[in-house]
Amino acid sequence: MCSSDLWRGLSFLLRSSRQLAEPHLRNLVEKETYRPISILVPAYNEEKTIVGTVQSLLNLRFPEFEIIVVSDGSNDRTLSLLDEAFQLEAQSPAHRKLIETKPVEAVYRSRLHPRLVVLEKERGGKADALNAGLNFARFPLVCHVDADSVVEGDALLRGARIFGDDERVVAVGGGIRPLNGSVVADGRVEVSKVPKSWLERFQVVEYARAFGARAGWGSWNSLLLISGAFGIFRRESLLQIGGHRPVTVAEDLDLVVRLHRFHRDESIPYRIVSLPETMCWTQVPSDFRSLRRQRNRWHRGLWEVLWNARGMLLRPRYGRLGLVVLPYFWLFEGLAPLVEVAGYLSIPLLMLSGAFDPVVVLSLALIATCFGLLLSFIGLLAETLRDGGRGRTVREQGLLVVAACLELLGFRQLLALERLWATFQLGRRRGRWGEVRRHEFGREVVELPATRSMDATSLEIEEPVELDEEKVKKEVGGSA
Repeated sequence: MCSSDLWRGLSFLLRSSRQLAEPHLRNLVEKETYRPISILVPAYNEEKTIVGTVQSLLNLRFPEFEIIVVSDGSNDRTLSLLDEAFQLEAQSPAHRKLIETKPVEAVYRSRLHPRLVVLEKERGGKADALNAGLNFARFPLVCHVDADSVVEGDALLRGARIFGDDERVVAVGGGIRPLNGSVVADGRVEVSKVPKSWLERFQVVEYARAFGARAGWGSWNSLLLISGAFGIFRRESLLQIGGHRPVTVAEDLDLVVRLHRFHRDESIPYRIVSLPETMCWTQVPSDFRSLRRQRNRWHRGLWEVLWNARGMLLRPRYGRLGLVVLPYFWLFEGLAPLVEVAGYLSIPLLMLSGAFDPVVVLSLALIATCFGLLLSFIGLLAETLRDGGRGRTVREQGLLVVAACLELLGFRQLLALERLWATFQLGRRRGRWGEVRRHEFGREVVELPATRSMDATSLEIEEPVELDEEKVKKEVGGSA
């Protein structure tokens, strides 16, 4: 990541904030302009968060959408809690199997909300669960949402607008913010609060820094990653590349790279866009063991994808992607832990050998520290600009500034060691995710009395189109 990426993302934020004003969002609900969306929610043992996530999705302001929750071999109370909350009713499991997946054992539809469908299938992993949901999806756009996330009320409106404006767009991502500590009401984040633990605060800084840079890559049409927590895709494009590859632990990164490669190989004009606005809030690990497992998986997944895409490296036919972006990810993401740890180890070796020059070493350390802080502060500034009236207090902003400084003293070094260790585990831990602890929204997120959020009332959008249950049954039966 470099400062130019963040500056480019910041300027894109300012431009897009004008383009995404309320009048533009209102135009999306006109009959001829919007495209209906199928929301896919893969869930494996998500009993602590699944009901809250589905409730937040049901509250989304969009004219026509369906929610498909895929219980991927869950052995906890995920399915029973969904049944208790939404009164599920068994449906025919017949469907067109456009992509091969593990068997779907049962299909349910909510009697309270006909737009909600729940699939129960044999365990196959997150990518396989998304493919199963894609087989059942009926609409031209599909939105991937993690089961521990809260989606912004106007996220679909903002994402769908991009597809309506440009037929070349095949995927749209957005800003993801840590949910930990925030105030949630009626399935929506009302107030952005700073978490209580420093471990979580460090991750808030990391997310602000990372998503600011992604907007910059997106402006080059060179975005490699749309987070699995939230992304909207053209269904036809996903089917053309065969959906997700179940063999990787970085299904989100792998999917976007394959979309790039397919369209470049077929000489099809396309765009992959990252919106800087906050689209979704997701839980981040609250204990170091879960964080280590997460970052270990992320780095193993990065290497898997980079290796699979090695045929694109330094090839002019892939444009900036092959000549700039992939080399950057090899050098400054994949190999970064090795270089960083080697730098730390070189200091005592230089001291023992008598070649240690304190002026040179301290000068280099100061330059690197200031550059890292600059990236963090730009990311936090961009996050403040897009906060939408839910800004943090001056004290909370100060805590994040302190966190940006403290993360350089131990936190960053420990994660570098974990990522380095992950590099040497590629063969032994291929396809293994590692468990990450979840918390109920009510335990870490302060719940307020249910209220209508400002974005719902100010846009004056009609209630989402209710699906005709009999019509849906006929369509599902006829497509089998």
